[in-house]
Amino acid sequence: MFRGSSYHTLDEKGRIIIPARFRTLIRQSGDDRTMLSRMDRCLVAYPMEEWSKIETRILSLAEKSESMRRFRRVFIGGAFECVCDRQERIVIPPTLRQYAELNREIVLVGVLDHFEIWSRDNWDGENRLMENDMLKEEVRGEISKLGL
Repeated sequence: MFRGSSYHTLDEKGRIIIPARFRTLIRQSGDDRTMLSRMDRCLVAYPMEEWSKIETRILSLAEKSESMRRFRRVFIGGAFECVCDRQERIVIPPTLRQYAELNREIVLVGVLDHFEIWSRDNWDGENRLMENDMLKEEVRGEISKLGL
């Protein structure tokens, strides 16, 4: 599982180094490709095996609402396949960099079956939102169901 977070820099060509602990998980299925897409003002990165499961679930949905069609169009249509180069870097396409507001300082965050790529500013904002959420009784109740 992808866990933890780490701070990195995006180079002038839009490349980032994937941490070794994440590369190991990506390659476990025998495929070194990663699929990137967009969600929640960050990028989501899935190993190909997990991405295939997502595509299968999306195809099997009976729901054909306008919002689901729009989601499929943007999430799947805006996805990019990335392969690590010899220096263990991937190139983040310009459209995805723009969407996630990625500049120089970025944060890679493990989220179990995938990892996310955040701009440092957006990540700091996400943490502030979580702190505010923790003040709400219903949020604390949901988290307590986890036994935490």
